[in-house]
Amino acid sequence: MKIAVFDAKDYDVRSFTECGEKYGIDFKFYETKLNEDTVNLACGYDGVCVFVNDTVNPAVIDKLYAAGIRVIALRCAGYNNVALEHCFKKIHVFHVPAYSPYAVAEHTMALLLTSVRRIHKAYNRTKEFNFSLSGLTGFDLHGKTVGVIGTGKIGCIFIDICKGFGMNVIAYDKFPKKDADINYVPLDELLSSSDVISLHCPLTEDTFHIIDDGAVAKLKKGVIVLNTSRGALIDSEALLEGIKKRIIGAACLDVYEEEADVFFQDFSGHIVEDDILARLISMPNVIVTSHQAFLTEEALNNIAQTTAQNLTDFFNGKSNDNELCYRCGNVDTCRKKRKARCF
Repeated sequence: MKIAVFDAKDYDVRSFTECGEKYGIDFKFYETKLNEDTVNLACGYDGVCVFVNDTVNPAVIDKLYAAGIRVIALRCAGYNNVALEHCFKKIHVFHVPAYSPYAVAEHTMALLLTSVRRIHKAYNRTKEFNFSLSGLTGFDLHGKTVGVIGTGKIGCIFIDICKGFGMNVIAYDKFPKKDADINYVPLDELLSSSDVISLHCPLTEDTFHIIDDGAVAKLKKGVIVLNTSRGALIDSEALLEGIKKRIIGAACLDVYEEEADVFFQDFSGHIVEDDILARLISMPNVIVTSHQAFLTEEALNNIAQTTAQNLTDFFNGKSNDNELCYRCGNVDTCRKKRKARCF
């Protein structure tokens, strides 16, 4: 198997090279992202491996199919950047649904603690031997209400972490877990009652800009907003206005809706042209990390292992629960439910 890996970083090379040797897969790494201009690099390969900011739209899919590509392996859980419906009966698509939910949930809590206890500010001060405590007053998480939007694996782990801090947890999910010890409430109630709101849902038509101008108007004054899921869950302009109007007390973002051309790259010597992102980063009550939440040794190993297994199963003609199909759950004849490949 020869697989072209797009948007590859040094940590991808290490983990995938080791896994490739184990599974007999020849991974070729490209730093460039997959898009309509770079898709021809996939010619001569048996499949492609992509990440969250690669573009897999109908035009790219058609060119991959024409080049003989029959499998796309996502090395992430989210797949909103892939036109799944256009892939049907052309190219099989696999993802990594649970590489390390603990990594993302723990990073979310790390961001929250950093924000409320002003750890980032204290760190910068003490590096300059400034040991003043002025302006570093935080608040206890114990007893505060956290609203969790999305109760999948990551959301549930984050809920458990919050309960460990003695927080009151409420949650919203369009598809609540049955028999779960979770206090589900309507979205409007969550928005108006929460001291902290954390987003852990996938990006869909229903969740796109779930935090918009209307939602911001319903927020409890001083709320802290956390997003370690997908950037477009939040309307960045609405977030910025909410902060400027002192409705949102702080924001901690590991993702950003226009991150594709910025994150994972070094712009320290350049002028960033995204005015909203620049304004957010400049604010003292905003913390931004660059899609870092997944980045642990355990997660990287799990991602490479699962991706290699997905590819191996595909080329061996086996069914695999990680295969994605836009029709899954919508029709009674779903082949995946019958333990067969989607087409």
